[in-house]
Amino acid sequence: MTETRYDVIGVGNAIVDVIASCEDAFLAEHGIEKDAMTLIDEARASELYAAMGPGREISGGSGANTLAGVASLGARGAYVGKTAKDQLGDIFRHDLTAAGVDFDTAPLEGGPATARCLILVTPDAHRSMNTFLGASTEFTEADVDADKVAAAKITYLEGYLYDRPEAKAAFARAADIARQAGRKVALTLSDSFCVDRHRADFRELIKGRIDLLFANEAELKSLYQTEDFDAALEAVRADTAVAAVTRSAKGAVIVAGTETVAVSAEPVDTLVDTTGAGDLFAAGFMVGWAGGSDLEVCGRLGAMAAAEVISHYGARPEIRLAELAAERGIALPG
Repeated sequence: MTETRYDVIGVGNAIVDVIASCEDAFLAEHGIEKDAMTLIDEARASELYAAMGPGREISGGSGANTLAGVASLGARGAYVGKTAKDQLGDIFRHDLTAAGVDFDTAPLEGGPATARCLILVTPDAHRSMNTFLGASTEFTEADVDADKVAAAKITYLEGYLYDRPEAKAAFARAADIARQAGRKVALTLSDSFCVDRHRADFRELIKGRIDLLFANEAELKSLYQTEDFDAALEAVRADTAVAAVTRSAKGAVIVAGTETVAVSAEPVDTLVDTTGAGDLFAAGFMVGWAGGSDLEVCGRLGAMAAAEVISHYGARPEIRLAELAAERGIALPG
């Protein structure tokens, strides 16, 4: 087996987030679907950016947020994603490497600008995302670093990226490299709209190439086209080795073979912004899983990381998660 250099390598959309507060009336005025992710073109991105209130620019992208969480927990992470050779691309690269994540995918020259996500947060802390994918759509099989994938315990695939045929081929290549190297492959469904667009392909991917699946309750129900949560759990139990399903304030349920583990949500003094909750849950869970922790500890690490990120604006930790785990008495592996 290739020497292990990383606990997790992530494959996803490299995006810079622009986060601003707004009232529900703003969403209605601009035709924005609340609590969902909507793909937009460059003209719509410019229009919404001009209409938004003051915002914070923070490097984001679901998979990149997860890897920032992995690094914050003291684990070794790498990331693969496409930016442009522009100002936002430079910001993204700087922020991710400064967080301790190995990122050296070559930037795109002469194509679309670096992707950005305009996130509107309403007073109830729910976020509505409007995403211009830009350069991230140019990600292909050629951008998959075979040596890094083979050197990672877990290859983590971001569902948001799974749209263009080139990205699907890149997913399959990354998964195949990982499995041939004796490694594990994880997938996050990312959003119900992703499931609605790619349900059949996702189900085929999960059955054939995925060892660990992340989903929230709505995504799981959509995947199996049922309103019965228990039925959806039994279906995913049969399709993959491990599935971790988040349920907001209800915590999470993890199924693996005949085992079922329920994990409570971590209490949060003030709920500020739910952006990144699922991303950071995945970070905590995978750090535990890569290190051989049992499913309950994996779930507790995920819940802890998610609770930290929803207590402030932005989808990356503001305090060192490894220190937070120590304070909470949750043992990190290694």
